Amino acid sequence: MAMSMRALPFLAVARHLVIEGRVVLRMHRGVGFHESCDGSVVAYGADNFSLPASGGGAGDLWSVQFTGPVEIVHPPSDQRERFGTGPTEVNGELFDPVYLRLDPHLAHMHTLAFDASP
Repeated sequence: MAMSMRALPFLAVARHLVIEGRVVLRMHRGVGFHESCDGSVVAYGADNFSLPASGGGAGDLWSVQFTGPVEIVHPPSDQRERFGTGPTEVNGELFDPVYLRLDPHLAHMHTLAFDASP
């Protein structure tokens, strides 16, 4: 049974790649979010906030948000391999990957730069 998530925002765990100007998301099939999102406009965000801010260059932090329509896709094996290994389990179930392609109509990037001096 597919749930409708069009009324309220929700968060879902996903891994992403940018392939040919589109954001391809990998998530667990068992929670059913892919069915809820298929054919809808969604917002997706990513950041590097888990990295330590060491001052300048590689230590600068960024976040990006994409908004656009998504559809369920079946990427070729070479693209699926680029995602790397997934988790073993999600909510006690074996991880079963499913893929969505987001066509970004809006994209916003924000950066935080840190000065190396105290």
